[in-house]
Amino acid sequence: MNRALLRIATVNATSFPTKLRRRFNSSPSIAVPDFLTWFEVIGYTVLLESDIASRHKIECSYDDVVLRKEDEWSLFVRHRLRSALQRINPQIPHQVIDTVICTCCTSHPDLPKSNYHFHQLLTEGVDVTYYDGEQTVHDKVWLIDSSNLLNNDWLVIHPFSVTSPSHAHPITTVVLINGLPLAVIVQTHPRHVQALRNEAYQSLQKYIQQQQALFSYNALAIACCGNRAKVGTLTSNWQEFLPWRSIDGEDFSISGTTELEVLIQGIFDKRRFLELIKDFIKFEDTGTSISKKLLRHPFCTIKNPKNSLHNRQ
Repeated sequence: MNRALLRIATVNATSFPTKLRRRFNSSPSIAVPDFLTWFEVIGYTVLLESDIASRHKIECSYDDVVLRKEDEWSLFVRHRLRSALQRINPQIPHQVIDTVICTCCTSHPDLPKSNYHFHQLLTEGVDVTYYDGEQTVHDKVWLIDSSNLLNNDWLVIHPFSVTSPSHAHPITTVVLINGLPLAVIVQTHPRHVQALRNEAYQSLQKYIQQQQALFSYNALAIACCGNRAKVGTLTSNWQEFLPWRSIDGEDFSISGTTELEVLIQGIFDKRRFLELIKDFIKFEDTGTSISKKLLRHPFCTIKNPKNSLHNRQ
């Protein structure tokens, strides 16, 4: 096959920010990063945070608790997760789905341990036991459907404000799959050569320390400054944050594309993103600490079905 046919088609994104503002009826004074257009190109829904409250009413009732303002994002995530899990696992009773959601949303005080536990749930499924009449049923609940990508909820929110009793953090962008915030993008303006490290990376570290509940779900963390971008994990030091060099895993000489464009199209292609989470993220437990590694070997999007996020056969 002609290698040119394998290359991801690129689209001139100059007019997309204006289209985004028009679609969301937002003022031109609201900054809409150009990179959001690449998520739309590869099939994600892109929402502005200011638009969500008016267009997406959250309908949740958890033990009839009166919700505080800072609970709104938690409810938004749980609402989308519940809808996705019911769609992906139609055979599972709804009350069992609710139990699984509580399991997913329960974090460990130690962030790396919490992240490792959630990664296991994400890649191996959640074991459940329930009664169907007089029969005991043992089954798995899958958080993501890798067999039918259209069965998942692919969402990008910009910005993503996380509120806690002592902090309010407007993170640049969060990528959510089925309501689960699996990737965070922190962007700064290119004021100087070291801005990527001194500002974007340091801001990311601050968010990780102050918003551990959000990063319990995190698969990838991205620091970008202008069109420069590097990817790592929540335990990566600066030297472990590196650019992503290929869109399709084979062509490393894509002319006219920026680091950020290659990273978004190369990592967040839907099937490739799921394969990356399953096969290219590894945890190392030394007994005293857990580190999370992103393996950087080039890989192709076509793989053996047994390597998919889950196999239902």
